[in-house]
Amino acid sequence: MTANRTQHTQHSRPHVTRPPRRGTGLKRAFDLLGGAALLLALAPLLAAVALTLTLAAPSPGGAPLLRRRTVAGLDGRPFTMLTFRTRSPLAALPLLLHVVRGEMSLVGPCPLSPTHRECAGETRRRLSVRPGLTGPWQISDRSDLPWEERELLDLHYVDHHWLGMDLAVLARTLPAVRRRRLRRASARPARLT
Repeated sequence: MTANRTQHTQHSRPHVTRPPRRGTGLKRAFDLLGGAALLLALAPLLAAVALTLTLAAPSPGGAPLLRRRTVAGLDGRPFTMLTFRTRSPLAALPLLLHVVRGEMSLVGPCPLSPTHRECAGETRRRLSVRPGLTGPWQISDRSDLPWEERELLDLHYVDHHWLGMDLAVLARTLPAVRRRRLRRASARPARLT
């Protein structure tokens, strides 16, 4: 009888659930459809970058095609984030795989390592949404944005995001990347001829 009482007590505990996240289903559907569409549309470019990097490797056992980095995902669950081994916006193309798999979002906070100080304490709330391919930190017009301001942008996104904000961020991402590249190119000293 004691065993039955113990068993009954264990099963009668109330199931604790956290409050549902605002717009989670719609955001995930948008990420899944948008990520899959982008992945299909950019498949030839993905293949071309992979082939170029493979051919550029000095030897068959040379540098790996992809860089691997452990980052904190939704609720702090770590996953291995893959990017191409190149210093260009094309490096981020494999991140679309993470969006489709549900580890990342098209728009969200900057991906951080699980040991980063923002993944603990008060700023841990950033882990209540998936990290993003892009976000408010990327579309800011200042390439030299201090880390503290990036933190504030990420936390503002976490607290106030909605589908309209995601669409606005996505619309401003490519122009922001172009402006940043132009600034870098104009900052390089002119070559002597």
